[in-house]
Amino acid sequence: MASVKNLKKDINYILGDIIEECYMWELSNPDKDTKNSQAIIEEAIGSFDSLLEKVNSKNVENKKAHYKSVQSDLEGVAAELLKKVNKL
Repeated sequence: MASVKNLKKDINYILGDIIEECYMWELSNPDKDTKNSQAIIEEAIGSFDSLLEKVNSKNVENKKAHYKSVQSDLEGVAAELLKKVNKL
């Protein structure tokens, strides 16, 4: 990992792209119920908040390992959310 700044950008861009994909699905399917896509958006926002809270945590002994775990959490959350988006 290059820097904390880049990790924060990755969190923002990846989860932002997932939210944008949900909005695009809603626009391309106006006759379908948006309850599931809105739930995915809310989950992405919650994940964004929790991941940034982890990144900004000051009480960390091994920063390198901590940031790697945040990166792996991001990858896991993104994969899970993308599976849900693809099921829409």
